[in-house]
Amino acid sequence: MQTPPPSAFIIPIPLRSPLLRLPPRRPHKTSYSVSALFPNPSSSSSSSYSTSDADLSSRGFHLRRTPDGLNLAHLNSVFASVGFPKRDLDKIRTALDHTDCLLWVEYEKTKRPVAFARATGDGVFNAIIWDVVVDPSFQGIGLGKAVMERVVGELLGKGIRNIALYSEPRVLGFYRPLGFVADPDGIRGMVYSRKQQQKKKK
Repeated sequence: MQTPPPSAFIIPIPLRSPLLRLPPRRPHKTSYSVSALFPNPSSSSSSSYSTSDADLSSRGFHLRRTPDGLNLAHLNSVFASVGFPKRDLDKIRTALDHTDCLLWVEYEKTKRPVAFARATGDGVFNAIIWDVVVDPSFQGIGLGKAVMERVVGELLGKGIRNIALYSEPRVLGFYRPLGFVADPDGIRGMVYSRKQQQKKKK
């Protein structure tokens, strides 16, 4: 049976989505759902990373794959700095408890998180990546790409081939080189909208 080609979908959705965030230039009401079907789970390896763990460490950035040592208040500050609303720390803790794959970058000089991403899923077929953020002071030096490469690599290593995320239109170009494709063959995703349900009740 022939392996299916990589596929993905994209759809405008009016919500605050978990995504790679840049400092807000103006309010954005639209986000996009993007996913990729990777035909070969073994195609990603540490040798294919654009920046090695050793290189990151030599620059003072240390990769962490568990929430141990992660200051949630500091993480919340990074969320806020890129446009997320401040979150309840207990809810962040609960979210991390239900996270299947997590990776964050600690800056050696401050011992604070400067980049973060996590993924949830069924552990077999599907995963969705959430909360991809980089502190604005550390954007443009490859941390976002380093985090995403490793999160995707870990998911592929588990045999998960359908990986999805949400993205603002202006950062779609960040995800495409990582294997994410928009709206192939007219396939689109949908999300539950409370606003739509409220309109029906009126």
